[in-house]
Amino acid sequence: MKPLNLDSNAPWRQRFRAASITWAEVASQNPARGLVCTNKDGIFQLYAWDISTGNLQQLTNEHAGVVSGTISANGDSVFFLKDKGGNEIGHYVRVPFEGGESTDFTPDLPPYSSFFINQNHSGNVTGFIGADTNGFTAYITQSGKSKSFFHSAHLCFGPEFSADGQCAVIESTDRTKSTDAALLAFDIQNGNQIAELWDGEGSSIGEARFSLLDGDTRLIATSSKTGFERPLIWNPLTGERKDLKLDEVPGSISVWAWSPDAKRILLLQLFQAQYQLYVYDIESDSALKLNHPQGVLGGFSRGYFASNEEIWVTWQNASSPARLVALDAQTGELKKTLLTAGEPPKGSDLRSFSFTSENGDEIQGWVAVPEGDGPFPTILHTHGGPTSVQTNMFFPSAQAWLDHGFAFCSVNYHGSVTFGKKFEKSIWGNLGDLEVQDMASTYQWLVDNNIAKSDSVLLTGGSYGGYLTLQAIGRRPGLWAGGMALVAIADWKTMYEDEADTLRGYQRALFGGPPDEIPEATRKSSPITYAEQIKAPIFVIQGENDTRCPARQMKVYDEKLKSLGKSIKVHWFDAGHGSRAQEQQIEQQELMLRFAYQVLG
Repeated sequence: MKPLNLDSNAPWRQRFRAASITWAEVASQNPARGLVCTNKDGIFQLYAWDISTGNLQQLTNEHAGVVSGTISANGDSVFFLKDKGGNEIGHYVRVPFEGGESTDFTPDLPPYSSFFINQNHSGNVTGFIGADTNGFTAYITQSGKSKSFFHSAHLCFGPEFSADGQCAVIESTDRTKSTDAALLAFDIQNGNQIAELWDGEGSSIGEARFSLLDGDTRLIATSSKTGFERPLIWNPLTGERKDLKLDEVPGSISVWAWSPDAKRILLLQLFQAQYQLYVYDIESDSALKLNHPQGVLGGFSRGYFASNEEIWVTWQNASSPARLVALDAQTGELKKTLLTAGEPPKGSDLRSFSFTSENGDEIQGWVAVPEGDGPFPTILHTHGGPTSVQTNMFFPSAQAWLDHGFAFCSVNYHGSVTFGKKFEKSIWGNLGDLEVQDMASTYQWLVDNNIAKSDSVLLTGGSYGGYLTLQAIGRRPGLWAGGMALVAIADWKTMYEDEADTLRGYQRALFGGPPDEIPEATRKSSPITYAEQIKAPIFVIQGENDTRCPARQMKVYDEKLKSLGKSIKVHWFDAGHGSRAQEQQIEQQELMLRFAYQVLG
């Protein structure tokens, strides 16, 4: 390890302070106006974007930040979920594009949790799904009047609307009671279901996106019936379906956007954590591979056709924060940067590697080493999700460890996406088992390849990655020097009692039921079950207002470990599921660095 660098202007601090453009969108009927999410002023908030000048005007000023919202089709207003201190429960509000006071968009509803709010291309219909103790309900507002048109006790997403607002589609898990979904189409005028698209047991259909042309009720979506997500076109009014011809392109393919003339489709191949864009010509049934800059495309949003000539998408890599760029829609070549990011000190590149896990499956991950000869003290990181994937994205925390002489490794464990549906579903109903095997195998690979000191490997991760940090500390206690868990899960049963209803639905889908119906699976998958086996010290960073990984379950875990004489410290911060503020993130990274230096001496 190098000496701990706590200088106020240390390179690792500068990287956290480098601004990024998380996502940006343009009003569908007013191309002069857009909406941007950025942390350029120290915390992620929403900004009105004057596209002709590039000027950004801050619209939200929430204490815990804002990372989700949408701009109306005419560009007059912006919608976002106004919650309490980042707890993700509240009401959607509307803010004028020019700024000003927000107004409650759903004043007659009780508080709800929700994934997103959506508006059709023409702008005459707005809708969202709100979750509460009664389940998931889809609402639409049209001509100033609101109504519900769909309700389910099970996890669902949407609605997506046809351009003219006549048809809505919901991703429903009613058939499967898991995260696998079918598409349900509804007539907005009378609320009747008019069609369903499903490919049978074990498959999932999602990512629905309607054509941008009025009167065109075709949509693009993906089906996982082959074992990987593959694109299709479906017309719910006529029942016509067309599966796109992409046999030569391996892996998962997401549908991102229609071209304005609805003749082409923007596709993203995300295969083994690597990104590649294609433009599919519907008439010729051919896909054009774009020659774009290598790195992470989209990340937290989808790219889109700004016109028939340009594709706008966020781009980043391990050493460069996300920025919005324009690509040539015919070639993929970079044409210009539309919204710039910060310029942090140069960092180290992470390289992809793979190995065989304990169960014989191939696992992929990312690794980087500091200057000098190994072995090194090493950080083993696991991403959140679990239905997510670690890519070669801008990662200030990884660079902070490398600056201090640590090797850094992040592993895409069983349950990660982009490696096939079988791999993704392998953990369902038995969380924290195969993933821990993967972490133990990663440890052995790092030691065998002279990267990690066998007695100096520390675990870290946030959300589900924080859960795996605690689960692995208890289930494989002899391997780890310590664990640093952020906004983590410690007890699935207690968590279920307190979490937001959207996440209750997700937990039921992953486990196959609520804790009282599957007590043994819940117990086996909970880190608190293995408290007595823990040997290594633990440091936890947890949000007071978190409804994804609520506070009480962590307090129960903390008390249990202390009663057993285990070494644990919990740092509480005033926000929800993770920090959105640069200085708070820096503080948390410093606390982890201090913990690691204390543990390793």
